Amino acid sequence: MRIYITAILKANALYRDEVLATLQHMVEESRKEAACIQYDLHHTIDDENQFIFYEIWESRAGLDNHNQQPYILAFARMAEEKLQETPQIYHMERIA
Repeated sequence: MRIYITAILKANALYRDEVLATLQHMVEESRKEAACIQYDLHHTIDDENQFIFYEIWESRAGLDNHNQQPYILAFARMAEEKLQETPQIYHMERIA
């Protein structure tokens, strides 16, 4: 079963460029993963510090593997200091 994810995060303005560089690196590396179907990064028009990921993963196992990758773990360590708040992550399955 495919897993669909929307993740919303907000960078502290002081660290925006560093956070953005890290997120772009995550996109590059995640797209190389076999279970990754789609991995897109956006920022909102009204707030350049708010970022939204839209992801599609082949399976729960593929997503679990993704979450153990070094670049994801490194992001998790920096997130506490450089984000304004805890990211909101929605795991979904398509129903229509």
